[in-house]
Amino acid sequence: MITTTLEAILFAAAKPVALSTLQKTLDVSREVLGEAIADIRARFNTDGSGIHVLEHEDKVQFVTNPSQSQAVASLLKQEIAGELTRPQLETLTIIAYRGPITKPEIEQIRGINCSLILRNLVMRGLVEERDDVQKLQPVFTVSADFLRHLGLHAVTELPDYDALHAHEKVTELLNV
Repeated sequence: MITTTLEAILFAAAKPVALSTLQKTLDVSREVLGEAIADIRARFNTDGSGIHVLEHEDKVQFVTNPSQSQAVASLLKQEIAGELTRPQLETLTIIAYRGPITKPEIEQIRGINCSLILRNLVMRGLVEERDDVQKLQPVFTVSADFLRHLGLHAVTELPDYDALHAHEKVTELLNV
């Protein structure tokens, strides 16, 4: 049971999760958590599995099997090589004009889940994700590469930045 829940959490997180967070979430001792991780590692960290468990600096995460790195790199290269889609452009615009902004705030504005879009924008180097201690969750901002690509020195140079950054309807929507 604990192992199944741990697998689900690691899959959903898609990034390293602190062992202390897992202990609290699963309400288990460090020893029980260690046994569950060892069980998952024994089942997944094999040549026949595309998924492996990586443990580093008191964090654990699901990663792809290193032997499959070329196939994964090929897929990711295709994914980030094409032009930006309309949803990606909309999300990037929201981040540029309202950032730093959280994923739930972006989804509140767009009305749709943005997980894959954000992942793609981060992979392309257009958006950066960082932890925000005030909001207690990651926030997204445009990257220096994004600004360089547009020939800007700061986001405040975007057209109508002041009006759109503080737009009362968007602010009202986010405060609901």
